[in-house]
Amino acid sequence: MQKSSTPPPGKSLRKAAEPSKAQAEKPGPLIEELRPGQSIGLLKELHILTREGKLNQDTRRKLKQVYHLYQFIEPLLEEVSTAGDDFSLADHGAGKSYLGFILYDLFFNVAHQGRKTAGHIYGIETRAELVEKSRALADRLGFSRMSFLNLSVQQATLSAELPPTVDIVTALRAGATAPHAAIAFGLARQARHMVLVPCCQAEVAGVLKKFRALSLNKTPLAELWRHPLHTREFGSQITNVLRCLQLEAHGYQVTVTELVGWEHSMKNELILASRPATPNPGKTRTAQTRLQQVLQELGLGELSARFAVLP
Repeated sequence: MQKSSTPPPGKSLRKAAEPSKAQAEKPGPLIEELRPGQSIGLLKELHILTREGKLNQDTRRKLKQVYHLYQFIEPLLEEVSTAGDDFSLADHGAGKSYLGFILYDLFFNVAHQGRKTAGHIYGIETRAELVEKSRALADRLGFSRMSFLNLSVQQATLSAELPPTVDIVTALRAGATAPHAAIAFGLARQARHMVLVPCCQAEVAGVLKKFRALSLNKTPLAELWRHPLHTREFGSQITNVLRCLQLEAHGYQVTVTELVGWEHSMKNELILASRPATPNPGKTRTAQTRLQQVLQELGLGELSARFAVLP
């Protein structure tokens, strides 16, 4: 009697069902969004790709947003890397370090594959468990030019674990007062570029609300924030205006644009600030004056220290 060719259940069958490492790293043929050479392993670890190497609607949108942001940051990385020095990028409020990991992969492993490029990316995060997970992931992937620091932005400003000067500072919806602190960090570390997706504008709105009655007696412009909804929205708007003026008051050239289309979110303002080799003293003085005038005109004098111009 002829024996059945069907293998018995057990080890050999399980082994056959397991994909090889090469298969696991190979992207599906229909994923047009992925860049040639991009780490499939990283995207799976970040849960942008499923274990089967596929994208769903939410992760496709997230990947689109990261690529869009990378278009703004890549020219800055190219600029600081061509100087020949060991450049540095500090990402504040890094969270799970999506941005840092994908920047590293796209810049070092894709755009500069096979070329020696100096540089280091620092992820700064207050939650210790996220820092440990990021360190472990960087080790597994061999991303040797990444470091993760369990520090607040204020602590990082004084920390010897970071270089005295940092070329690029990023802070993307970092939470709490982190955008203010990230700007202070960038100023203290003489950052050449800052890339900010600001959030946390409630502080200004709170001051506007506190002095609303007094403001209504002083100026008809207070009608802009008389109603609670308008207070919140105007507070958000003026916070970012003040941040831009603060940067310009320190000699930076500032561009404001949107990160992604309005169909994704109404709060996707992107502030790009670059310090020219020779700042314009006249523009700097004008911004310093305007900053103080806006604070006084809107009754925000108590926030002068928050938006202070450092000597």
